[in-house]
Amino acid sequence: MSWIIRQMRVPEDYERVAELLTTWQSDPVTVDRLKAEDAIIPVKGQLKQNDNNELCGYDRIRWVVVKEESGEACGFAVVVRAGWDAPGDLFLTVVVHPAETGQGAGQALYRTAEQWAESVSGSLFKLSVREEDQRAVAFAQKRGFTIGRRTFESKLDVAAYKGPSSVDKRHALEKEGIIFCSLQELPGEEEERKLYALCQQTQPDIPGFSGKPPMYEWWRKWTLEADGAAPELILLACHGERIIGMVQLLWNKSFLSMYHEYTCVDREYRGRGIALVLKLMAIEKAREWKAAHLRTHNDSMNGPMLHINRDVLGFQAEPGFYWMEKNLRP
Repeated sequence: MSWIIRQMRVPEDYERVAELLTTWQSDPVTVDRLKAEDAIIPVKGQLKQNDNNELCGYDRIRWVVVKEESGEACGFAVVVRAGWDAPGDLFLTVVVHPAETGQGAGQALYRTAEQWAESVSGSLFKLSVREEDQRAVAFAQKRGFTIGRRTFESKLDVAAYKGPSSVDKRHALEKEGIIFCSLQELPGEEEERKLYALCQQTQPDIPGFSGKPPMYEWWRKWTLEADGAAPELILLACHGERIIGMVQLLWNKSFLSMYHEYTCVDREYRGRGIALVLKLMAIEKAREWKAAHLRTHNDSMNGPMLHINRDVLGFQAEPGFYWMEKNLRP
């Protein structure tokens, strides 16, 4: 089979790339979602070296592999580096249509991505692979990747949920002066910056987190302006003037589903059941919006959150992802 590797063309390749990513992700990927992501990502990257000759800055480069005979794209790869990632880190995704695996398309894409990563002096490749795709795991291991962590995926049938409600637990916390609301009820930049401060404090506590929290402008784009985000879907716990907890949901209007994006509680307020109340409110919000299901992921190192989702709330286990790594420097 003869292949041509070229960079992704926008908007011509949107539809095919969405189809390819849908074969890899749990929920279908739409053209609108790809357009929304592009709207918040700078067109031109700004990579640079720090004083230790480590790669810093940000960039994103995307390729498709095309059959020479038909011109049809049958694979997609993207390398991403955000400005807040740890120096040298590059995040790689490679997807080949299931009907085309084992014919060299993935190998051609990977070789192109690795050559680009080496040309910009990247230090570490991080690759996400579906755990049930043993062919993909073997492909990565053959090229020097090792399994670092595992991300568990969980799914809740919203209509069938019969677990606890937020009412009693929420009432007890409200007696202590903790108020629950949504960001829609606290509009304005001042409140957004309070929420940003909470995220800055809590993001380094996420298992597997590396680098540093993003600047406010980037956080705002990736949180408040993300595809499917809405102020009423950011649920908050407040004490006085402080925002001390949050849950964010993302709405997929094309498939009437929700994704549970992030949960956090201020370190001073942990152990009081605030996260559980916010998660229960999230289920109730998903039911209010008539979402068919609620999906989330938990890192293998985050046992307490996985326990709440699976054992307390009744999320069902779904195949997850392995995070695999490869050093690019000797």
